[in-house]
Amino acid sequence: PLSKFLDFISYEYMIENVMLLLKGALSGRDINELLEQCHPLGMFKESVMRSIPTFENSSRGYSDLYQTVLVDTPVGQYFATFLQESAEARGGGSRNVLEEVEIEIIKSSLIKYWLEDFANFCDTMGGDTGSLMGEILRVRADTNAINITLNSFGTPLNEPNMRVTDRKRLYPAVGHLYPVGTTMLTDVGDEDELGNVLELFPQYAGIWNLHASGSVEKSIDDAFYERDVQMLELAFESQFHFGVFYAYVKLKEQEIRNLVWITECILQQQKDEIEKFVPVFSQHAPWREKKR
Repeated sequence: PLSKFLDFISYEYMIENVMLLLKGALSGRDINELLEQCHPLGMFKESVMRSIPTFENSSRGYSDLYQTVLVDTPVGQYFATFLQESAEARGGGSRNVLEEVEIEIIKSSLIKYWLEDFANFCDTMGGDTGSLMGEILRVRADTNAINITLNSFGTPLNEPNMRVTDRKRLYPAVGHLYPVGTTMLTDVGDEDELGNVLELFPQYAGIWNLHASGSVEKSIDDAFYERDVQMLELAFESQFHFGVFYAYVKLKEQEIRNLVWITECILQQQKDEIEKFVPVFSQHAPWREKKR
């Protein structure tokens, strides 16, 4: 079970790497440059990685990409599900699906399938792993649903007909918002309506009010990261569960974001902004200071 759990952690990065290569190929970027940017936890064999961006920019090329390359990867099942659902939604074959849908929509769909699969696996494990990882993944799914809705404003995804078809299909079928909240999000057309929905969910009302107030001290992403770090740190206070492996990887990601933020502040000579990062295992973390 542990090996499968660790595989699930790596699947997210495999999806991100494939999407990076696809997006880079469409923009004509150099393959060596793209490979350097790929996440090490999501690497395939080099021959597979190099073959992904070499497909023809045609419907036949996209079909061949899946059938000859992606189908043999550990995340091929998610691509298969996406192709099938997209073809059914459009009433045709799968050959033109990847050609018609934006890369970010494909990525959101694949992450949705991965989240649902991972949550189901943790639920079958039961015990502390099931309860702790279940909560972490539910919150992650809710964050994705909120961000998908927020980022759709001003795009075709926010058109009334697209909300019910394409945008709704991107919402994970897990989380505290599912199914009532995600159903309500389908009808949301602007930030005010999104805020009205989130006000019904106490765990997200405070974060949204921070965003709605236009706070310059903390963005909505920072608020999400701060909440995530708290949950991930608390995972280390329990014993005999697999959640610590997931928490370790995600906290390392936050440390990297912190380092990038600090270096960017130095390069841009914005040293007054340096301390606006989310600390990891710090006694000065906002949630720890609230407990004192």
